[in-house]
Amino acid sequence: MDTAPSTPASSHHTLYWEDFPAGHVTDCGSTTISREAIVDFARQFDPQPFHVDEEAARHSLFGGLVASGWHTCSIAMRLMCDAYLLRTSSQGSPGIDELRWLKPVHPGDTLTLRMTVLESRPMRSKPHLGLVQSQWEMRNQNGESVLSMKGWGMFKRRPDVLPTQEIAA
Repeated sequence: MDTAPSTPASSHHTLYWEDFPAGHVTDCGSTTISREAIVDFARQFDPQPFHVDEEAARHSLFGGLVASGWHTCSIAMRLMCDAYLLRTSSQGSPGIDELRWLKPVHPGDTLTLRMTVLESRPMRSKPHLGLVQSQWEMRNQNGESVLSMKGWGMFKRRPDVLPTQEIAA
């Protein structure tokens, strides 16, 4: 995977909670995963034989070397950062509700990510923040879904649209 440095978020227009209404879709780009990247990630974080040893992988359920699901998640995170997240007022995430590895990722696969906003609402406990529930889908070069995730993000609300009493709270 090409991990060229991104342009710093400060050089872009900042996106706030209001920029993520339900139904909003962001195409997050794509990347091609190499054998070397699969093995390097797996050696460090998930050294199961079908991720690091081509011979053992041939005799596995997968029939060949495959990327760790955690590697696939990491690639999705990088694509999110490069496509939009580094330009936002993100305050982190309370977590992922659903995560599915739907098909194995093989060396040479080109992975494309799309984010769809499912729900967007202000936080009752912190009115200067909003919650965004998103669905991310990663597909390979054949259009097959390889990863599906659903989770929440917390974003600052645009200061100029907050009612005065909410800012003081």
